[in-house]
Amino acid sequence: MVALSKFAILGLLGSLVHATLQVVPGGTWTATNTGRHVQAHGGGVLKVDSTYYWVGEDKTNGSAFQNINCYSSSNLVEWKYEGALLSRTSSGDLGPDRVIERPKVVYNKATKKYVLWMHIDSSNYGEAKAGVATGDTPCGKFEYKSSVQPLGFESRDQGVFVDDDNKGYLLTEDRKNGLRIDLLSDDYLTVNSSTYLWADSIEAPAMIKKNGVYFMFGSKLTGWDPNDNVYSTATKISGPWSAWKSFADSGSKTYTSQTNFILPFGDGAVYMGDRWVSSNLMRSTYVWLPLTLSGTTASMKNAVNWVPDVSSGSMTSGPGENIYEGESATLSGGAKSISCSTCSGSNAAGYIGGTDAGVLTFSSVQSNVAARTTIRIKYLNGDSSQRFASVSVNGGTAQTIAFVPASGDPNSSSLNVDLKAGVNTVKISGVNGGWGPDIDRLMVPVS
Repeated sequence: MVALSKFAILGLLGSLVHATLQVVPGGTWTATNTGRHVQAHGGGVLKVDSTYYWVGEDKTNGSAFQNINCYSSSNLVEWKYEGALLSRTSSGDLGPDRVIERPKVVYNKATKKYVLWMHIDSSNYGEAKAGVATGDTPCGKFEYKSSVQPLGFESRDQGVFVDDDNKGYLLTEDRKNGLRIDLLSDDYLTVNSSTYLWADSIEAPAMIKKNGVYFMFGSKLTGWDPNDNVYSTATKISGPWSAWKSFADSGSKTYTSQTNFILPFGDGAVYMGDRWVSSNLMRSTYVWLPLTLSGTTASMKNAVNWVPDVSSGSMTSGPGENIYEGESATLSGGAKSISCSTCSGSNAAGYIGGTDAGVLTFSSVQSNVAARTTIRIKYLNGDSSQRFASVSVNGGTAQTIAFVPASGDPNSSSLNVDLKAGVNTVKISGVNGGWGPDIDRLMVPVS
């Protein structure tokens, strides 16, 4: 038996503690430095050294282009807003009432430039173009170049793939002809030639290569409504490609999501999907799940929560949870128990924040170990906009947590906190006199 030094033991414990933060598919995801729901829809993730950069669409004010946002993270769970790569201009492709969707950033080793491709369109989707921009850093300001219909064909949903030989490819949905793979120029700024065409009607393309096998993922054409997404495989990017088949449970509609991006991670990958809410795009959420790739088979199961460990590349099931009912906690100020037919116990804690400064205090929250972990806050929000709450643990610095609209079944919002071993206190109050959400319950990891 090999004895570990005190520092080795501390390092091991630190790794274990770090790996207890959880991804909550479909929940509200609050940026650490803004207190707002992450606005990175239709995007993708690029890893540079030990940092992940998530680039996507800002839907704060609906479908018209506002910004292409960038967030950074070291663990895939806690995301910091860094800024906008591109923002609305007074005219042109990035002007008012324009559609900019599916932004994807890749790095060109030859030019040492980050290259951004995106769907460019008019408000009635009549142009169907692909646009390109470049930047010197993954999360800085980008210079917009131009837009084009690649090789003269329509381009709507699109993605980008860089192969092992550094050749770049544009994945582009051509509504009239099918789904295309097009070879990019050496600098990734223009389209050179067509590599492959599926005559099938597939959108939302995303590609990954695993052990010499190419996997193309995509969605059937059902508008904003989800469907059973599919994938196709090949051993050469030029084909032949297999028939399309589903990778999630049949009839689940890919767990109410649409394929967006496939992130290589450890021995598998992370499926990144969008759970669109067409009536209020700002409140659309993200469904990220472990994706298993074996030979030419892709498979994925749903999860309430799961743990990504960036140090080992493992993706494990979320821990067991203790449940604490909102109406059973200490209610002070204007906070009071309210009836809620869809909540656990048919009640919730309401009137948090607001004019009477309602406060909800959970004073007996148990944790088996001292750890940084993720508490799921089950809530309701009947407004059309976000609500916010100030949350502190054990009297520490409060953080603002966002709660997107959820008026039917309670939704989840993630609270990433440091818990001590034993009894903890979680206090939830309003922000600047505004109303917080109605709290159904806390779901707290056991260990």
